[in-house]
Amino acid sequence: MSRLIMLCGLILLSLSAQAEEPTYNRIDFQVEAARTINNDLLSTSMSVEFQDKHPAKVTQQLNGALNAALKKAAAFENVKTSSGTQNTYPVYGKNNEIDAWRGHGEIRIESHDFKAASELIMQLQSSMQLSDVQFGVSPATRAATESELIVEAIKVFQNRAEAIHKAMGAKRYKTVHMSINTGGMQPRYPVAMMRSALASDAAPAPEFASGESRLSVQINGTIELQ
Repeated sequence: MSRLIMLCGLILLSLSAQAEEPTYNRIDFQVEAARTINNDLLSTSMSVEFQDKHPAKVTQQLNGALNAALKKAAAFENVKTSSGTQNTYPVYGKNNEIDAWRGHGEIRIESHDFKAASELIMQLQSSMQLSDVQFGVSPATRAATESELIVEAIKVFQNRAEAIHKAMGAKRYKTVHMSINTGGMQPRYPVAMMRSALASDAAPAPEFASGESRLSVQINGTIELQ
C-alpha cells in the first residue's frame, strides 16, 4: 500500500512540474487575407396599404392585393418571393374614437437575377410601393470565397512565421496555437424609396448598382522558436 501511495505521489509531482514548466520564445501575431467581391444577391420588399371604415373590408383588400402580387411573381422562376408582414390597426379621430381601419401588407423579393427582379418590381409598382432595396453576398458565394481565403491566410501565416524565426536566429519553429476567424465588412447598399402607387404601367424597370463587399479571414496564432 505504501509503495502505491509513493507511486501516486511521484506521478502527481511529475504532472505538477510539467504544468508549471515555463515557456519561452513564444510569439503571438495575426495575419489577414481579404478580397473585395461584387454583391450577388438582391433583396427587397413591396408593400401596399388600404383604409376603410370596416376592418373586414381592409383585410379583404389586403389579401386580394397580396395574392395577386404573389401570383404575378410566380411567373418569374429566378425570383424568390414570400409573404411578409401583414397587419391591421385602428385609426383614431376626434374624442379618441376609432375613425377607420388601416391595413399594411408586404411581400419579400430575393434574387440573383437583377434583371428579372427589376422586371417584376416594375410590374408590381402599378399597385404597390417599393419599400427598400438591399444588396449583399449570398451564403453560397460567401462560403466559397471564405474557403479560398482560409487557404490564403494559412499561407500568409506560414510565411510570416518563417520570416520571424529567421529574423530571430532560431533554427526552426513550431505552431503552438492557431484560430481562424471569418468576418470583414459586408456593406449593403439601400436604394431610395420609390413612389409607385400612381406609377403607370409604362414606367421603366429600375436599374440597380449592386456595389461590392469586402470579405476577410483572420488568423491569430502563436509560434514557439526552437
